[in-house]
Amino acid sequence: MADITEALAELAALEDPKMRAANEKRGDDHGINLSRMRALAKRIKTDQLLAQQLWATHETSAQLLALLICRPKDFTADELDAMLRETQVPKVNDWFVNYVAKKTPLAEELRVRWFDDADPTVAAAAWSLTTVRVMKEPDGLDLSHLLDLIERDMRDAPQRPQWAMNETLANIGIFHPEHRARALAIGEQLQVLADYPTAPGCTSPYAPSWIGEIVRRREG
Repeated sequence: MADITEALAELAALEDPKMRAANEKRGDDHGINLSRMRALAKRIKTDQLLAQQLWATHETSAQLLALLICRPKDFTADELDAMLRETQVPKVNDWFVNYVAKKTPLAEELRVRWFDDADPTVAAAAWSLTTVRVMKEPDGLDLSHLLDLIERDMRDAPQRPQWAMNETLANIGIFHPEHRARALAIGEQLQVLADYPTAPGCTSPYAPSWIGEIVRRREG
């Protein structure tokens, strides 16, 4: 097991002012190259106690390292709920949802618990977990009802849940041909992310374009 003091010293040694300036433009208040962060996590290996200590510092770089070395199945639902509500920094939120919330055996319990939460960060996590169900375990999901909710709420939703709902919309259209026409129609009607700048060779996040491109690749 690594020592919390040693781990924080190693993180401090990785701090780069130029990297911090670049990250802060995206709302991420740390200055560490993420490849170097991952290399440090690989050296430490899984360490749940250290992860909890790092998380408790409330420092972005320490919390990112915590998410890389923690054991998702060792957290209780209440611990995960409290952690999610702290993830205002974009990269911390992204890593928490993808590396912890999606990996815990409590994912479905948390998806249901978080679905109607008034906190946009929490609601967004619920939609991200819903997307996993849409793609991998759709049995028991009412896809028509999800489309109803997206049609009603996505246009005016805050940014995080809007992105997550849009991801659910696109993946319903991609993975469930019987709902594809309606998913495309909702995307065209709402025009969410229609003007999002997309680099050449990348898939647009605008749902009709996203659905069309991935379906073409899968079926072409």
